[in-house]
Amino acid sequence: MYTAVTSGIKISVRTRFEPGFSAPLKNYYHYSYTILIENNNDYPVQLLRRHWTITDANNKVREVEGPGVVGLQPVILPGATHTYSSACDLSTLLGKMCGTYLMKRLEDESEFRVKIPEFKLRVPYQLN
Repeated sequence: MYTAVTSGIKISVRTRFEPGFSAPLKNYYHYSYTILIENNNDYPVQLLRRHWTITDANNKVREVEGPGVVGLQPVILPGATHTYSSACDLSTLLGKMCGTYLMKRLEDESEFRVKIPEFKLRVPYQLN
């Protein structure tokens, strides 16, 4: 598991290679990831936007930016969590992702960025 904490928001990431959705002979590798967002503050926050940097083993970089996560802009109360799953495809066996969330403190409407830790995307049999 990959973890980072920024301004009282803890982000934890688990990844998984999805062989049933992949086509290695066509250089298509599908990965899923699950993210747990924990609000360890004493005020509620709302996740407004996401920004991803996705890098494959050939150092090809893609940027993904947009509102919320999987169609939601969740409000996370103090001490509460929000979990979601999503996916990414690469043309290589290995890659990595990292990024940020734009969050808003609901008590004063101020915005701040939260780091999403860099995490690896890899085909398990490639590590043997």
